[in-house]
Amino acid sequence: MPLNWKDEIGNDRVPQRTWLKMPAIGMESEFNVWLDEIEIDPKKYWRHPSAFIDRELLPREKSSLQLPTGGAVYFDRGVVEVVTPVIELGPHSTARMVRNLWEQIGFVREQLTKWEKQAGHTVRLKAYSAHYNVSFEIPKSQQGPNRNIKKLALLLAYILPVPVMIVAANRRSTGVGVRPRSNRIEVTLDFTPDPGLMVAAATLIVGVAREVMSWASYDLSLLQKLPIPVIAGVVPGKHTTRKGWLTKDFHYPQSPYTSDINAPIWTTQYGKKRSLRQIGKQVAFYCDSRRSRSIHVGAHRSTNGLRRRRPPLQMGNGDPRAEGLSRRDRSDAAEAAGVGASVD
Repeated sequence: MPLNWKDEIGNDRVPQRTWLKMPAIGMESEFNVWLDEIEIDPKKYWRHPSAFIDRELLPREKSSLQLPTGGAVYFDRGVVEVVTPVIELGPHSTARMVRNLWEQIGFVREQLTKWEKQAGHTVRLKAYSAHYNVSFEIPKSQQGPNRNIKKLALLLAYILPVPVMIVAANRRSTGVGVRPRSNRIEVTLDFTPDPGLMVAAATLIVGVAREVMSWASYDLSLLQKLPIPVIAGVVPGKHTTRKGWLTKDFHYPQSPYTSDINAPIWTTQYGKKRSLRQIGKQVAFYCDSRRSRSIHVGAHRSTNGLRRRRPPLQMGNGDPRAEGLSRRDRSDAAEAAGVGASVD
């Protein structure tokens, strides 16, 4: 077993004993740590998560600990990272995955609250990223130059950003990434501080990824043939961490995160003017119509965000598009408008 599994994944072949027999999904979230309102590196301060957890936990790899809720916690590159266990793909799986993630977060927060009282310090977690993982189990015999995990990740980097940003991003978000991780696809974006919207985002990501994964080819030329709109001229850049692609706000003619999502100002690859909402809805509806509805528990929330029933996280107080929203919707939108979300 490698000492640092995250560094190994994507570079070397995954040991056969770790292969999954069934399609699966999972999530990770990263948190900045503020001690007495000063940001710190948790690894330098605590060295190991066991320093603030008051019970014996099963060690995993290096600094990682298995949590009673089924997932794990560890320090990674200056943050606290919380992960879910592998969730078998099936009915209600995206809802179970998100619920499990929030259970991991709740456990870590509870332990930090106890540590605060004992140590006489305050600790605040600031969530800023979420990683959605979808297994890739296409046999090698069915792969080829235009059908492999790297090609899949690049194709998804073109298709996913617009629908994902509508459901899960906020006005200060800057990008959506897709990384090939040997036996899984990892989609990276900002943390969504609403479990319901996170379920919607997970359902959208898993549904689109699994649909595209089933195609006979992942060549980018398919974007000139299928009724899946993408914004013309936008080319994903290199991901800032590890291998993969990241479509940032500056790759677009203007930032889509601060634009009116209902304005038909975006030119697609077919030369048609569309709004962000229209593009996202068409991508989601095309993939949804071709996939089994077994994983689409929560899909109604994705659809509502892509339509008009529920405000996307891009709408904050002071935004004219928030006019007429209910008090609950205004509260949700205002909470999401900040940089990340504090978990106090």
